[in-house]
Amino acid sequence: MLGNKIPPVIMVCFFALVMAVIAHYSVIDFTAFIFYSAIILLVIGCVFCIAGVVSFRLANTTVDPRKPELASKLVTTGIYRISRNPMYVGFAFILTAWGVWLTSLWALLCVIAFIGYLTWFQIIPEERKLQKIFGKDYSDYKLQVKRWL
Repeated sequence: MLGNKIPPVIMVCFFALVMAVIAHYSVIDFTAFIFYSAIILLVIGCVFCIAGVVSFRLANTTVDPRKPELASKLVTTGIYRISRNPMYVGFAFILTAWGVWLTSLWALLCVIAFIGYLTWFQIIPEERKLQKIFGKDYSDYKLQVKRWL
């Protein structure tokens, strides 16, 4: 009954036209999604950073990552129950927010480079010094809480 009455090329053109009309009237604008995603990531990053600083201040210990030998107390409460480096996690979230805002996959890949750099050239040397200062307490803490998340 139906048979081959309409040539396939005509059907391709028909469906292409239907698709164009649908696309024209149903454009998905990702601008709002990108904006809100970047804002959410930025807020999460700021919360991690601020919580880390506040925890150190409450413990009356140094916040300066360049001088871990000045640490007077091993902070393991608050945000430090989630991450051993919440301020660095916060920075990574902030950079991720920036990469999302820029809508660039290449920019987002820089976050991975940042995490690698910080791990090798900041965190590992810090951990060596903290291990010397706090000994077994720090070893136990490392077993309970991850370096990043």
